[in-house]
Amino acid sequence: MNDTHKVNILMVDDQPAKLLSYEAILANLDAHLIKARSGREGLELLLKHDVAVVLLDVSMPEINGFEMADIMRQHPRFQKTAILFISAVRMSDLDRIKGYQSGAVDYISVPVVPEVLRAKVSVFVELHRKSRELESLNRELESRVEQRTRQLQESENLLRERADLLELASEAILVRDLSGVLTYWNAGAEALYGWERSEVLGNPIHEILKTDFPAEATSRESTLIDCGRWDGNLIQETRDGREVIVASRQVFKKEVGSILEINRDITAQIRAEEALRQTERLAAMGRVAGIIAHEINNPLEAITNAFYLLRNHPSLDEEARYYAQLGEMELARVGHITKQTLGFYRESTHPVNVPIAEILDDVLQLQKRQLIMNRITVNKKYLTGGEIRGFPVELRQVFLNLISNAIQAMPTGGNLRIRMGTHWNESNRRTDLCISVCDTGDGIRPEHVKHLFEPFFTTKSTKGTGLGLWISQGIIQKYDGKIHFRSINFKGRHVTSFRVVLPGVSSAAKSREPAYHAFGDESAKNFS
Repeated sequence: MNDTHKVNILMVDDQPAKLLSYEAILANLDAHLIKARSGREGLELLLKHDVAVVLLDVSMPEINGFEMADIMRQHPRFQKTAILFISAVRMSDLDRIKGYQSGAVDYISVPVVPEVLRAKVSVFVELHRKSRELESLNRELESRVEQRTRQLQESENLLRERADLLELASEAILVRDLSGVLTYWNAGAEALYGWERSEVLGNPIHEILKTDFPAEATSRESTLIDCGRWDGNLIQETRDGREVIVASRQVFKKEVGSILEINRDITAQIRAEEALRQTERLAAMGRVAGIIAHEINNPLEAITNAFYLLRNHPSLDEEARYYAQLGEMELARVGHITKQTLGFYRESTHPVNVPIAEILDDVLQLQKRQLIMNRITVNKKYLTGGEIRGFPVELRQVFLNLISNAIQAMPTGGNLRIRMGTHWNESNRRTDLCISVCDTGDGIRPEHVKHLFEPFFTTKSTKGTGLGLWISQGIIQKYDGKIHFRSINFKGRHVTSFRVVLPGVSSAAKSREPAYHAFGDESAKNFS
């Protein structure tokens, strides 16, 4: 047997001859035999070795066998060490009881019968060897348990990290079964759709979201099951009734029978693409309109000159002259329209002096037909001509957007008030130009106010791109100006006001008298 697997047997006797005899008897037990010639030496050797059995002589000088056994039992390490007392004198029952109380497991009388000694010692040697093997196995088992526990802890930490990543993901991540019942709903889904997970778990999620699939449900599900995944765009509805378009990636997990969905909101992207297409169409229409207006302008001037000459011709009577004058006036209107069309299309390459009053008048003239159809009364008051340095086309776009929004807010009639004046800006030590556009429409809901100047936000459903106010704000900010908004309930009616502040108004601008235009219902009351 390997030396590392041999056990130790401690033999304690003050007579060397006895120790030699014990060594000869126990030689074939395949154990380390350790000899001590006194109780003190035996205790010292005990501290140095792991001993399986102690052969202890009862009668020894200085420290006898009983005293040594008592000392051993007081030490935690040796409380279970087997002790065989060897006595050369006959022991009484009291002596035996004392020995057992001291920790003895057996007695051997002298003369020693070799077979008996060998048999008794071998039993305790084997017990100790098995105990050591069990301890080794127990340590190995504990090590394996500790290693497995560490692996489980690492797996748990990894799963927790993945769960945290799912919660931090901006995409809506959800898990449902084949019947559509929701089993997982991350924080991204809560942010996108508005429902908390406690409200939707265990429910058919696509019924809640009112999902509009691009293909038949059976075809999509069969593709998902057969191929393991499906990609496409879905139209869904949030908790507050908003319609969103999501790019959906769905994966079918056959082993658990679940479907993982990752939905990314692409509503803004789709609207941006649509707005770009619409802008391109409008730009093309603008170029065509500009070309047509330019081509019309030349013959129009000739016709206008001809009517001027015809009006003063001596061959015409009063009635014919009246009709000639009427035709000349209508031609002047046509000329004005072509001039406006060219003005909307042609942008300056360098800033020029822009009279804001003329810009406002041009926009009102352009919207005249819609103002009449909606029976809207216009009340305008210019306290200044409002001339600033800038680009007329983009400024016209700002006020066209504000006035168009006001008209659309009053489909059944109302009042449109336009005011322009100057204001001394104390903080910047300058004079600012202030233009306000007010309407008595339905007003703007409080929950929409904070989103009003965000791109692609619209309250007009599919009719609007949601870019008008965002672009207008960007243009005004380019001039170091601001757009202020306010919507209040005034005398039982809603009043919505947009106020544009532009810096650097020309000091030479002249005041204009207030003008009132009633397009439609003359009985409509103006508001001040």
